[in-house]
Amino acid sequence: MTIVQAIILAIVEGLTEFLPVSSTAHMKFTNPLLGLSDSPFLDMFEIVIQLGAILSVIVLYWKKFVQFGKLPFYIKLLIALLPAVVFGVLLKKHIDQALSNLVFMACVMVGGGIILLFVDNFFTNPTIHNEEQITNRNAFIIGCFQVFSIIFPGLSRSAATIIGGMSQKLDRSTAAEFSFFLAVPTMFAASVKSFYDVRKHNPEVLSESNLFILLIGSVVAFIVALLAIRFFISYLQKHGFKLFGYYRIALGLIVLVLVFTGLMK
Repeated sequence: MTIVQAIILAIVEGLTEFLPVSSTAHMKFTNPLLGLSDSPFLDMFEIVIQLGAILSVIVLYWKKFVQFGKLPFYIKLLIALLPAVVFGVLLKKHIDQALSNLVFMACVMVGGGIILLFVDNFFTNPTIHNEEQITNRNAFIIGCFQVFSIIFPGLSRSAATIIGGMSQKLDRSTAAEFSFFLAVPTMFAASVKSFYDVRKHNPEVLSESNLFILLIGSVVAFIVALLAIRFFISYLQKHGFKLFGYYRIALGLIVLVLVFTGLMK
């Protein structure tokens, strides 16, 4: 992977991480366009730069992390994280196969887009308007929704957890913010696991040049995500999910056409 390829992937990641459009699917769709094929380093790169993007949450919401920096708030995050950890371990083979299947992810993109066209009508009259009102039960159910994004790559972790929050009567902005907070331990755990696997099975990948490319990608994803996250919250509060639904459907159909015509492999 070259630095230019790393920067392009990082921009894609930063722009899509907090949108309900699946940053993972976008990177998988971008890889063949950049001439990149699956490799241990690319797999690790895609996970770690997601953590880089998500660290922007700590910068933008540091006051809330301090304000809610009491044990009960972090317990809620751990409770919400638990289902993803369990199912991530149990379904690793399925996940790896799904991540290498562009047709599967494109179909999930379309299906998820159809859901987003109607999701604003599913959940009305929210009663939870800040993180302090979220119960441990609410957090666990949101975490269970996150599992869907693991089982169905391309669904979007952000979309799954925001919808999960709205199902628990969180308003859209509170559901989005809790989704962002939950992303921090989720992607930290995924990054640690990815580093461990690479160090154990492919230690040659951790070369100085690769680590430098990884650093560049993480920094770019972080900077771009800083800009994207504010846009998403503002747009979501005013307009809801419908535009993202249409975008997902269009992109999913385009990828399917490209795959079946042999233009994308």
